[in-house]
Amino acid sequence: MRDAGTSSLLRAAIWVAIGALIAAAIVCVVWLFVGSQDGIIGKAFLTILLLVAFSGAAILDAHLAPRRPAWFALSSMIGWVALLLIGAVMIWMPERAYFASFTRFIQFLLIVLIVQLALLHLRLFVKASQRYVTGFTRTVTVVTIALVVGLAALLMAPLVLWEYVDFRDLYWRFVVAAAILAAVGSTLIPLVNVLFAPKKERAATPPFAHVPAAPMGHAPALAAGGYPPAADAAAPEAHAGEPELLPWPTYVDGVTPLPYMPDGQPDWGAYYSGDPSPGAQVFGPIHPPAPAPQPEAPQNHPVPPQPGFQNFPPPQAPPGYDGFPPPPPLPPRP
Repeated sequence: MRDAGTSSLLRAAIWVAIGALIAAAIVCVVWLFVGSQDGIIGKAFLTILLLVAFSGAAILDAHLAPRRPAWFALSSMIGWVALLLIGAVMIWMPERAYFASFTRFIQFLLIVLIVQLALLHLRLFVKASQRYVTGFTRTVTVVTIALVVGLAALLMAPLVLWEYVDFRDLYWRFVVAAAILAAVGSTLIPLVNVLFAPKKERAATPPFAHVPAAPMGHAPALAAGGYPPAADAAAPEAHAGEPELLPWPTYVDGVTPLPYMPDGQPDWGAYYSGDPSPGAQVFGPIHPPAPAPQPEAPQNHPVPPQPGFQNFPPPQAPPGYDGFPPPPPLPPRP
């Protein structure tokens, strides 16, 4: 279902880009016949650059659409379409001031910056508003989004029409009022999240299996046979999503579990000494598996003494194993 929605969104974005290219071409052709003939070659070159840049931006947005929310991918494509149409109008509008071409280029870059900042603000704001959803936060979100979009339009209008329209003082009063209200709405949602949004809990990773810390004088819960409970094999659904846990450590025999201290932790001192540490408790009776039958060793027949040779006693094995110290002692057996 998600793949189908993503592919339909990609198709819609591509069709929007195609329609925008056709509309921009129509605008350029109309201005070609209506406007003056001054600098027509430079305007045509700038138009080709604008169309190529828009095509690259549209292709990039189409590839990034599966990683973005659906509303943001569509809003980003609409923003690029608006920039394409605004750029085409600014290229082919008759010039009424000196150095108008360079001034329009700088103003178009400012318009691109305004659109991208507005989109970034909306994405972060909507993500923050989804942490704690109530009727109040939903209303503030809708009103703030409308104010941010309106503020962006109010800021772009003078950059496009400054040669033809004289913007009065009342217009800039509306711009400042929209900026203040948008800033207030943008700060309300983070404040509400700090006060009322649930905090994310960090899952602690215990070093061993899920053996609860027992009070003084009480043993942790044991599984059948007197062994500590297994890590995640017994109840995989209960610990889904948690990191893999280690089994309870044992003595050198690999069967007998180490004693546990009053705080529920393994008695590591018993591993090296073979005896439980003071205050440590041992688990229930352990029944180790029966040893596998060993094959009978071949009988060594004594070699009769040979005349002319002196019989020496067999060499004794040195202490340790090939120069290494012997393993820790086994645990005490009843």
